Amino acid sequence: MRKLVLFAHMSLDGFAADSQGRLGFLSYDQELQQLADELIKTVGAAVYGKHTYQLMAGYWPTVLNDPKANPSELNHARWVQEIPKIVFSTTLSRADWHNTTLINDNVVEAVNQLKRQSGKDLVIFGSPRLAKCFINLGLIDEYRLTLHPVILGRVLASLTPTYN
Repeated sequence: MRKLVLFAHMSLDGFAADSQGRLGFLSYDQELQQLADELIKTVGAAVYGKHTYQLMAGYWPTVLNDPKANPSELNHARWVQEIPKIVFSTTLSRADWHNTTLINDNVVEAVNQLKRQSGKDLVIFGSPRLAKCFINLGLIDEYRLTLHPVILGRVLASLTPTYN
């Protein structure tokens, strides 16, 4: 049975993005890169909420054709292109990125069915609204949080226990 793992970056005051929804506060270094590289080895499917999915789908495929991309970025872009991706949203009508499945209802049943499948873990990457929803539903089995030494103070929008 697979686990549902939440992998998220947080500020000291518990925020996942700055007031403009950006991640510039992350203190990404060699240690964090190693942590991410190790985590990737355990992933059977990447799990996203709508907003994180749209950000990822809008960025990583472009890296594959970017002559300025470094080898690490290219490796990650290839990985994320091929890994099965699951996006949870009540408002998206389609998810066209390669190897993506869209789930828009029966969330608890869908997650439990995915967990019962054999294979590597299901990992939520960021997706704070989805994460909060799944936390409230008791679906997260493991938390892998990175704490960054910054106080953001507030976020663009409050997190609600719903996904969209």
